[in-house]
Amino acid sequence: MSMKKNSLIARLQSDRSDAQPEAVSIQSEMENTPVAVKHDLRTVAQDELTIFIVAGEHSGDILGGGLMRELATNRKNQIRFIGVGGAEMEAQGLTSLFPLDDIAVMGPIAILKALPRLTNRVYRTVGAAVAAKPDIIVIIDSPEFTHQVAKRLARKFPDTPIIDYVCPSVWAWRPGRAKKMAKFIDHVLTLLPFEPAALERLGGPSATYVGHPLCERQKWIHSIATDVWAARLALDPNRVPLVVLPGSRRSEVEILMPVFGETIAALHRAGHRCDLLMPCVPHLRERVKELSSDWPMPQHFIDGDEAKFAAFKMARAALAASGTVTLELGVAGAPMVVAYRVDGIAANLRFLLKVQSVVLANLVLEENAFPEMLQEDCNPERLAAELINLIEDTPERAAQLNALERLSDKMKPPNETPSKRAAAVVIDYATGQGRRQAGL
Repeated sequence: MSMKKNSLIARLQSDRSDAQPEAVSIQSEMENTPVAVKHDLRTVAQDELTIFIVAGEHSGDILGGGLMRELATNRKNQIRFIGVGGAEMEAQGLTSLFPLDDIAVMGPIAILKALPRLTNRVYRTVGAAVAAKPDIIVIIDSPEFTHQVAKRLARKFPDTPIIDYVCPSVWAWRPGRAKKMAKFIDHVLTLLPFEPAALERLGGPSATYVGHPLCERQKWIHSIATDVWAARLALDPNRVPLVVLPGSRRSEVEILMPVFGETIAALHRAGHRCDLLMPCVPHLRERVKELSSDWPMPQHFIDGDEAKFAAFKMARAALAASGTVTLELGVAGAPMVVAYRVDGIAANLRFLLKVQSVVLANLVLEENAFPEMLQEDCNPERLAAELINLIEDTPERAAQLNALERLSDKMKPPNETPSKRAAAVVIDYATGQGRRQAGL
Protein backbone atom coordinates (compact mmCIF):
# COMPACT_ATOMS: atom_id res chain seq x y z
CA MET A 1 0.00 0.00 0.00
CA SER A 2 1.32 3.44 -0.89
CA MET A 3 2.60 5.93 1.67
CA LYS A 4 -0.19 8.27 0.64
CA LYS A 5 -2.81 5.63 1.27
CA ASN A 6 -1.34 4.76 4.66
CA SER A 7 -1.44 8.38 5.72
CA LEU A 8 -4.88 8.78 4.19
CA ILE A 9 -6.26 5.86 6.21
CA ALA A 10 -4.68 7.21 9.39
CA ARG A 11 -6.27 10.60 8.84
CA LEU A 12 -9.64 9.04 8.09
CA GLN A 13 -9.49 6.90 11.20
CA SER A 14 -8.60 9.90 13.35
CA ASP A 15 -11.42 11.85 11.78
CA ARG A 16 -14.08 9.24 12.45
CA SER A 17 -14.53 10.22 16.07
CA ASP A 18 -15.49 13.72 14.94
CA ALA A 19 -17.60 12.61 12.00
CA GLN A 20 -21.38 12.76 12.01
CA PRO A 21 -22.89 9.27 12.07
CA GLU A 22 -24.29 8.25 8.72
CA ALA A 23 -28.06 8.25 8.68
CA VAL A 24 -28.29 5.17 6.48
CA SER A 25 -26.48 1.87 6.98
CA ILE A 26 -24.68 0.00 4.24
CA GLN A 27 -27.54 -2.49 4.22
CA SER A 28 -30.11 0.25 3.62
CA GLU A 29 -27.86 1.77 0.98
CA MET A 30 -27.84 -1.58 -0.77
CA GLU A 31 -31.63 -1.69 -0.55
CA ASN A 32 -31.76 1.71 -2.27
CA THR A 33 -29.55 0.48 -5.11
CA PRO A 34 -31.57 0.05 -8.33
CA VAL A 35 -32.19 -3.56 -9.35
CA ALA A 36 -30.44 -2.93 -12.68
CA VAL A 37 -27.21 -2.17 -10.86
CA LYS A 38 -27.50 -5.23 -8.61
CA HIS A 39 -28.02 -7.46 -11.65
CA ASP A 40 -24.98 -5.85 -13.28
CA LEU A 41 -22.69 -7.42 -10.65
CA ARG A 42 -21.93 -10.31 -12.96
CA THR A 43 -18.55 -11.95 -13.43
CA VAL A 44 -16.58 -9.70 -15.75
CA ALA A 45 -13.46 -10.25 -17.80
CA GLN A 46 -10.31 -10.14 -15.73
CA ASP A 47 -8.91 -7.15 -17.63
CA GLU A 48 -12.20 -5.21 -17.66
CA LEU A 49 -12.24 -2.07 -15.53
CA THR A 50 -15.26 -0.97 -13.54
CA ILE A 51 -15.43 2.81 -13.23
CA PHE A 52 -17.90 4.48 -10.92
CA ILE A 53 -18.47 7.97 -12.32
CA VAL A 54 -20.65 10.75 -10.93
CA ALA A 55 -21.55 14.13 -12.45
CA GLY A 56 -23.79 16.62 -10.69
CA GLU A 57 -25.05 18.94 -13.42
CA HIS A 58 -25.22 19.57 -17.17
CA SER A 59 -21.69 20.93 -17.66
CA GLY A 60 -20.25 17.97 -15.74
CA ASP A 61 -22.28 15.62 -17.92
CA ILE A 62 -20.59 17.07 -21.01
CA LEU A 63 -17.14 16.58 -19.46
CA GLY A 64 -18.08 13.08 -18.37
CA GLY A 65 -19.27 12.10 -21.84
CA GLY A 66 -15.96 13.10 -23.40
CA LEU A 67 -13.98 11.33 -20.69
CA MET A 68 -15.99 8.13 -21.02
CA ARG A 69 -15.50 8.10 -24.79
CA GLU A 70 -11.71 8.34 -24.41
CA LEU A 71 -11.65 5.77 -21.60
CA ALA A 72 -13.53 3.27 -23.77
CA THR A 73 -11.11 3.89 -26.64
CA ASN A 74 -8.09 3.53 -24.36
CA ARG A 75 -9.32 0.21 -22.99
CA LYS A 76 -10.72 -1.09 -26.29
CA ASN A 77 -14.18 -1.07 -24.69
CA GLN A 78 -13.07 -3.42 -21.90
CA ILE A 79 -14.71 -1.12 -19.41
CA ARG A 80 -17.93 -0.88 -17.41
CA PHE A 81 -19.48 2.41 -16.29
CA ILE A 82 -21.86 2.80 -13.34
CA GLY A 83 -22.99 6.03 -11.73
CA VAL A 84 -24.85 9.29 -12.26
CA GLY A 85 -24.96 11.43 -15.38
CA GLY A 86 -27.09 13.01 -18.07
CA ALA A 87 -27.67 12.63 -21.80
CA GLU A 88 -24.00 12.94 -22.83
CA MET A 89 -22.84 10.24 -20.42
CA GLU A 90 -25.81 8.02 -21.21
CA ALA A 91 -24.85 8.27 -24.89
CA GLN A 92 -21.54 6.64 -23.90
CA GLY A 93 -23.26 3.71 -22.20
CA LEU A 94 -24.14 4.89 -18.69
CA THR A 95 -27.54 4.16 -17.19
CA SER A 96 -27.89 6.94 -14.62
CA LEU A 97 -29.10 6.01 -11.14
CA PHE A 98 -31.45 9.03 -11.24
CA PRO A 99 -31.97 12.23 -13.30
CA LEU A 100 -29.39 15.00 -12.94
CA ASP A 101 -32.16 17.48 -12.18
CA ASP A 102 -32.57 15.73 -8.83
CA ILE A 103 -29.24 17.13 -7.61
CA ALA A 104 -28.49 20.20 -9.77
CA VAL A 105 -29.12 22.95 -7.22
CA MET A 106 -27.12 26.07 -6.38
CA GLY A 107 -26.94 28.29 -3.29
CA PRO A 108 -27.47 27.59 0.42
CA ILE A 109 -31.24 28.21 0.44
CA ALA A 110 -31.87 26.01 -2.61
CA ILE A 111 -29.70 23.28 -1.09
CA LEU A 112 -31.54 23.48 2.24
CA LYS A 113 -34.90 23.19 0.49
CA ALA A 114 -33.72 20.14 -1.41
CA LEU A 115 -31.78 18.61 1.49
CA PRO A 116 -33.97 15.52 2.06
CA ARG A 117 -33.84 14.62 -1.63
CA LEU A 118 -30.09 15.37 -1.88
CA THR A 119 -29.35 13.26 1.20
CA ASN A 120 -31.33 10.38 -0.27
CA ARG A 121 -29.42 10.66 -3.55
CA VAL A 122 -26.04 10.75 -1.76
CA TYR A 123 -26.77 7.47 0.02
CA ARG A 124 -28.33 5.94 -3.05
CA THR A 125 -25.16 6.76 -4.99
CA VAL A 126 -22.92 5.40 -2.23
CA GLY A 127 -24.98 2.23 -2.07
CA ALA A 128 -24.60 1.67 -5.82
CA ALA A 129 -20.83 2.12 -5.55
CA VAL A 130 -20.63 -0.35 -2.65
CA ALA A 131 -22.49 -2.89 -4.78
CA ALA A 132 -20.31 -2.26 -7.84
CA LYS A 133 -16.88 -2.54 -6.11
CA PRO A 134 -15.23 -0.29 -8.72
CA ASP A 135 -11.57 -0.15 -9.70
CA ILE A 136 -11.68 3.65 -9.53
CA ILE A 137 -14.13 6.41 -8.65
CA VAL A 138 -14.40 9.60 -10.72
CA ILE A 139 -16.42 12.57 -9.50
CA ILE A 140 -17.07 15.52 -11.78
CA ASP A 141 -17.54 19.08 -10.50
CA SER A 142 -20.59 19.92 -8.30
CA PRO A 143 -18.69 19.52 -5.01
CA GLU A 144 -21.83 20.18 -2.95
CA PHE A 145 -22.99 16.72 -4.02
CA THR A 146 -20.00 14.81 -5.34
CA HIS A 147 -17.75 15.51 -2.35
CA GLN A 148 -20.38 14.16 0.01
CA VAL A 149 -20.33 10.96 -2.03
CA ALA A 150 -16.52 10.88 -2.19
CA LYS A 151 -16.07 11.31 1.58
CA ARG A 152 -18.19 8.27 2.29
CA LEU A 153 -16.63 6.16 -0.43
CA ALA A 154 -13.11 7.01 0.79
CA ARG A 155 -14.05 5.39 4.11
CA LYS A 156 -15.63 2.35 2.50
CA PHE A 157 -12.91 1.90 -0.15
CA PRO A 158 -9.63 3.18 1.36
CA ASP A 159 -7.57 1.47 -1.35
CA THR A 160 -9.68 2.62 -4.31
CA PRO A 161 -8.42 5.83 -5.96
CA ILE A 162 -10.81 8.76 -6.20
CA ILE A 163 -10.30 11.30 -8.98
CA ASP A 164 -11.94 14.73 -8.96
CA TYR A 165 -12.46 16.05 -12.50
CA VAL A 166 -12.71 19.87 -12.21
CA CYS A 167 -11.00 21.67 -9.37
CA PRO A 168 -13.36 23.36 -6.91
CA SER A 169 -12.67 27.10 -6.80
CA VAL A 170 -10.56 26.86 -3.64
CA TRP A 171 -8.32 29.57 -5.09
CA ALA A 172 -11.35 31.91 -5.16
CA TRP A 173 -12.99 31.32 -1.81
CA ARG A 174 -12.84 29.04 1.22
CA PRO A 175 -9.23 27.96 0.54
CA GLY A 176 -9.32 25.67 3.57
CA ARG A 177 -11.32 23.22 1.48
CA ALA A 178 -8.15 22.24 -0.40
CA LYS A 179 -6.50 20.64 2.64
CA LYS A 180 -9.74 18.85 3.56
CA MET A 181 -9.98 17.43 0.04
CA ALA A 182 -6.64 15.67 0.51
CA LYS A 183 -8.35 13.33 3.00
CA PHE A 184 -10.67 11.81 0.39
CA ILE A 185 -9.39 12.81 -3.07
CA ASP A 186 -6.30 11.16 -4.60
CA HIS A 187 -5.86 13.42 -7.61
CA VAL A 188 -7.55 16.37 -9.33
CA LEU A 189 -7.86 16.95 -13.08
CA THR A 190 -7.94 20.70 -13.62
CA LEU A 191 -9.35 22.76 -16.48
CA LEU A 192 -7.38 25.93 -15.74
CA PRO A 193 -3.57 26.10 -15.95
CA PHE A 194 -2.96 27.81 -12.58
CA GLU A 195 -4.97 25.33 -10.50
CA PRO A 196 -2.34 22.60 -9.82
CA ALA A 197 0.01 25.17 -8.28
CA ALA A 198 -2.86 26.66 -6.27
CA LEU A 199 -3.77 23.25 -4.83
CA GLU A 200 -0.15 22.56 -3.92
CA ARG A 201 0.17 25.94 -2.23
CA LEU A 202 -3.01 25.33 -0.22
CA GLY A 203 -2.07 21.80 0.87
CA GLY A 204 -4.57 20.06 -1.41
CA PRO A 205 -4.34 16.85 -3.46
CA SER A 206 -1.92 16.40 -6.31
CA ALA A 207 -3.26 17.63 -9.66
CA THR A 208 -2.76 17.51 -13.41
CA TYR A 209 -3.72 20.32 -15.76
CA VAL A 210 -5.58 18.65 -18.63
CA GLY A 211 -7.22 21.70 -20.20
CA HIS A 212 -10.83 22.30 -21.12
CA PRO A 213 -12.36 19.68 -23.46
CA LEU A 214 -14.32 22.42 -25.18
CA CYS A 215 -11.17 23.09 -27.21
CA GLU A 216 -11.56 19.68 -28.84
CA ARG A 217 -14.75 20.91 -30.50
CA GLN A 218 -13.39 24.19 -31.81
CA LYS A 219 -12.86 22.99 -35.39
CA TRP A 220 -16.35 21.50 -35.48
CA ILE A 221 -17.91 24.65 -34.01
CA HIS A 222 -16.25 26.81 -36.64
CA SER A 223 -17.54 24.49 -39.41
CA ILE A 224 -21.23 24.92 -38.47
CA ALA A 225 -23.15 26.63 -41.27
CA THR A 226 -25.05 29.46 -39.61
CA ASP A 227 -27.04 30.35 -42.73
CA VAL A 228 -28.66 26.92 -42.65
CA TRP A 229 -29.72 27.39 -39.04
CA ALA A 230 -30.90 30.94 -39.61
CA ALA A 231 -33.24 29.57 -42.31
CA ARG A 232 -34.44 26.71 -40.09
CA LEU A 233 -35.24 29.11 -37.26
CA ALA A 234 -36.84 31.59 -39.69
CA LEU A 235 -34.87 34.47 -38.22
CA ASP A 236 -35.88 37.95 -39.29
CA PRO A 237 -32.92 39.64 -41.06
CA ASN A 238 -34.15 42.97 -39.71
CA ARG A 239 -33.79 41.81 -36.12
CA VAL A 240 -30.59 41.39 -34.10
CA PRO A 241 -29.88 37.80 -32.95
CA LEU A 242 -29.45 37.86 -29.15
CA VAL A 243 -28.69 34.72 -27.15
CA VAL A 244 -30.32 34.44 -23.70
CA LEU A 245 -28.92 31.84 -21.27
CA PRO A 246 -30.50 31.83 -17.80
CA GLY A 247 -28.57 28.78 -16.53
CA SER A 248 -28.76 25.00 -16.43
CA ARG A 249 -30.01 24.64 -12.84
CA ARG A 250 -33.64 25.11 -11.89
CA SER A 251 -32.66 27.47 -9.05
CA GLU A 252 -30.71 29.68 -11.48
CA VAL A 253 -33.61 29.83 -13.93
CA GLU A 254 -36.08 30.81 -11.22
CA ILE A 255 -33.85 33.65 -10.00
CA LEU A 256 -32.56 34.99 -13.33
CA MET A 257 -35.51 34.69 -15.74
CA PRO A 258 -37.52 37.57 -14.19
CA VAL A 259 -34.61 40.02 -14.37
CA PHE A 260 -33.70 38.82 -17.86
CA GLY A 261 -37.30 39.44 -18.95
CA GLU A 262 -37.18 42.98 -17.59
CA THR A 263 -33.87 43.49 -19.42
CA ILE A 264 -35.44 42.41 -22.72
CA ALA A 265 -38.31 44.83 -22.08
CA ALA A 266 -35.77 47.64 -21.45
CA LEU A 267 -34.03 46.87 -24.76
CA HIS A 268 -37.40 46.96 -26.50
CA ARG A 269 -38.24 50.35 -24.99
CA ALA A 270 -34.84 51.62 -26.17
CA GLY A 271 -35.81 50.76 -29.75
CA HIS A 272 -33.83 47.55 -30.22
CA ARG A 273 -35.57 44.70 -32.01
CA CYS A 274 -34.07 41.26 -31.43
CA ASP A 275 -34.67 37.62 -32.21
CA LEU A 276 -34.09 35.86 -28.90
CA LEU A 277 -32.16 32.61 -29.31
CA MET A 278 -32.71 30.49 -26.22
CA PRO A 279 -30.87 27.15 -25.92
CA CYS A 280 -32.36 25.15 -23.05
CA VAL A 281 -31.40 21.99 -21.23
CA PRO A 282 -34.27 19.54 -21.85
CA HIS A 283 -35.56 19.28 -18.28
CA LEU A 284 -35.94 23.09 -18.00
CA ARG A 285 -37.26 23.91 -21.46
CA GLU A 286 -40.95 24.09 -20.52
CA ARG A 287 -40.25 26.20 -17.45
CA VAL A 288 -38.13 28.66 -19.46
CA LYS A 289 -40.91 28.90 -22.06
CA GLU A 290 -43.45 29.57 -19.33
CA LEU A 291 -41.37 32.30 -17.69
CA SER A 292 -40.70 34.05 -21.01
CA SER A 293 -44.22 33.84 -22.43
CA ASP A 294 -44.90 37.57 -22.00
CA TRP A 295 -41.54 38.88 -23.27
CA PRO A 296 -41.95 41.57 -25.97
CA MET A 297 -39.61 39.98 -28.53
CA PRO A 298 -39.90 36.68 -30.47
CA GLN A 299 -38.21 33.68 -28.86
CA HIS A 300 -36.63 30.69 -30.56
CA PHE A 301 -36.14 27.73 -28.26
CA ILE A 302 -33.18 25.66 -29.31
CA ASP A 303 -32.34 22.00 -28.70
CA GLY A 304 -29.12 20.14 -29.40
CA ASP A 305 -25.46 21.05 -29.47
CA GLU A 306 -25.18 21.98 -33.15
CA ALA A 307 -28.16 24.34 -32.93
CA LYS A 308 -26.79 25.83 -29.71
CA PHE A 309 -23.36 26.61 -31.15
CA ALA A 310 -24.96 27.87 -34.37
CA ALA A 311 -26.94 30.29 -32.20
CA PHE A 312 -23.77 31.37 -30.40
CA LYS A 313 -22.05 32.02 -33.74
CA MET A 314 -25.01 33.96 -35.13
CA ALA A 315 -25.48 36.08 -32.03
CA ARG A 316 -24.59 39.74 -32.08
CA ALA A 317 -24.38 39.43 -28.29
CA ALA A 318 -25.32 37.12 -25.42
CA LEU A 319 -26.86 37.60 -21.99
CA ALA A 320 -25.62 34.65 -19.95
CA ALA A 321 -25.63 33.23 -16.46
CA SER A 322 -22.11 32.82 -15.11
CA GLY A 323 -20.72 29.34 -15.67
CA THR A 324 -19.11 27.04 -18.21
CA VAL A 325 -21.29 28.56 -20.92
CA THR A 326 -19.08 31.67 -20.89
CA LEU A 327 -16.25 29.50 -22.27
CA GLU A 328 -18.61 28.04 -24.89
CA LEU A 329 -19.62 31.53 -25.98
CA GLY A 330 -15.97 32.50 -26.06
CA VAL A 331 -14.94 29.63 -28.34
CA ALA A 332 -17.88 30.46 -30.64
CA GLY A 333 -16.82 34.14 -30.72
CA ALA A 334 -19.94 35.65 -29.13
CA PRO A 335 -19.57 38.92 -27.18
CA MET A 336 -21.30 38.58 -23.83
CA VAL A 337 -22.65 40.18 -20.70
CA VAL A 338 -22.50 37.83 -17.73
CA ALA A 339 -25.05 38.01 -14.93
CA TYR A 340 -25.65 36.17 -11.70
CA ARG A 341 -27.72 36.34 -8.56
CA VAL A 342 -27.68 34.01 -5.58
CA ASP A 343 -29.86 33.79 -2.51
CA GLY A 344 -29.36 36.15 0.42
CA ILE A 345 -27.24 33.75 2.49
CA ALA A 346 -24.74 33.18 -0.32
CA ALA A 347 -24.69 36.90 -1.15
CA ASN A 348 -23.62 37.72 2.40
CA LEU A 349 -20.57 35.48 1.95
CA ARG A 350 -19.10 37.52 -0.92
CA PHE A 351 -16.39 38.89 1.37
CA LEU A 352 -14.80 35.42 1.22
CA LEU A 353 -14.04 35.75 -2.51
CA LYS A 354 -10.32 35.92 -3.28
CA VAL A 355 -10.48 36.70 -7.02
CA GLN A 356 -11.25 39.74 -9.15
CA SER A 357 -13.81 37.89 -11.31
CA VAL A 358 -16.15 34.90 -11.08
CA VAL A 359 -16.42 34.59 -14.88
CA LEU A 360 -14.48 31.59 -16.18
CA ALA A 361 -13.66 33.31 -19.46
CA ASN A 362 -12.11 36.22 -17.53
CA LEU A 363 -10.12 33.86 -15.32
CA VAL A 364 -8.67 32.05 -18.34
CA LEU A 365 -7.67 35.36 -19.94
CA GLU A 366 -6.43 36.74 -16.59
CA GLU A 367 -8.26 39.98 -17.29
CA ASN A 368 -11.82 41.26 -16.88
CA ALA A 369 -12.64 41.36 -20.58
CA PHE A 370 -16.32 40.43 -20.17
CA PRO A 371 -18.56 42.50 -17.88
CA GLU A 372 -20.09 40.67 -14.94
CA MET A 373 -23.21 41.97 -13.26
CA LEU A 374 -23.61 40.29 -9.89
CA GLN A 375 -26.31 40.62 -7.22
CA GLU A 376 -27.45 44.28 -7.02
CA ASP A 377 -25.64 45.03 -10.31
CA CYS A 378 -27.71 42.31 -11.94
CA ASN A 379 -30.60 44.63 -12.72
CA PRO A 380 -32.43 45.47 -15.96
CA GLU A 381 -30.93 48.95 -16.38
CA ARG A 382 -27.30 47.81 -16.05
CA LEU A 383 -27.78 44.69 -18.14
CA ALA A 384 -29.57 46.54 -20.93
CA ALA A 385 -26.90 49.25 -21.04
CA GLU A 386 -24.11 46.68 -21.29
CA LEU A 387 -25.95 44.76 -24.02
CA ILE A 388 -26.50 47.93 -26.05
CA ASN A 389 -22.73 48.46 -25.94
CA LEU A 390 -22.32 45.10 -27.65
CA ILE A 391 -25.25 45.33 -30.07
CA GLU A 392 -23.99 48.64 -31.44
CA ASP A 393 -20.56 49.31 -32.94
CA THR A 394 -18.72 50.63 -29.90
CA PRO A 395 -15.20 50.49 -28.43
CA GLU A 396 -16.56 48.01 -25.86
CA ARG A 397 -17.62 45.64 -28.64
CA ALA A 398 -14.27 45.95 -30.41
CA ALA A 399 -12.43 45.19 -27.17
CA GLN A 400 -14.46 42.04 -26.59
CA LEU A 401 -13.90 40.80 -30.13
CA ASN A 402 -10.17 41.20 -29.55
CA ALA A 403 -10.36 39.26 -26.27
CA LEU A 404 -12.37 36.47 -27.90
CA GLU A 405 -9.60 35.86 -30.42
CA ARG A 406 -7.20 35.09 -27.55
CA LEU A 407 -9.46 32.98 -25.38
CA SER A 408 -9.37 29.59 -27.12
CA ASP A 409 -5.58 29.46 -27.40
CA LYS A 410 -5.20 30.03 -23.67
CA MET A 411 -7.53 27.15 -22.83
CA LYS A 412 -5.71 24.42 -24.76
CA PRO A 413 -2.73 22.49 -23.36
CA PRO A 414 -0.01 21.28 -25.76
CA ASN A 415 0.09 17.86 -27.43
CA GLU A 416 -2.86 15.70 -26.27
CA THR A 417 -6.52 16.67 -26.23
CA PRO A 418 -7.91 17.42 -22.75
CA SER A 419 -10.24 14.40 -22.69
CA LYS A 420 -7.47 12.08 -23.84
CA ARG A 421 -5.09 13.41 -21.20
CA ALA A 422 -7.75 13.09 -18.51
CA ALA A 423 -8.48 9.50 -19.56
CA ALA A 424 -4.78 8.60 -19.42
CA VAL A 425 -4.51 9.84 -15.82
CA VAL A 426 -7.66 7.93 -14.80
CA ILE A 427 -6.32 4.72 -16.36
CA ASP A 428 -2.95 5.18 -14.62
CA TYR A 429 -4.65 5.48 -11.24
CA ALA A 430 -7.10 2.66 -11.92
CA THR A 431 -4.25 0.26 -12.75
CA GLY A 432 -1.96 1.50 -9.96
CA GLN A 433 0.54 3.15 -12.28
CA GLY A 434 -0.41 6.72 -11.41
CA ARG A 435 0.47 6.36 -7.75
CA ARG A 436 3.72 4.57 -8.43
CA GLN A 437 4.78 7.17 -11.00
CA ALA A 438 4.01 9.93 -8.55
CA GLY A 439 6.09 8.20 -5.90
CA LEU A 440 3.13 8.05 -3.50
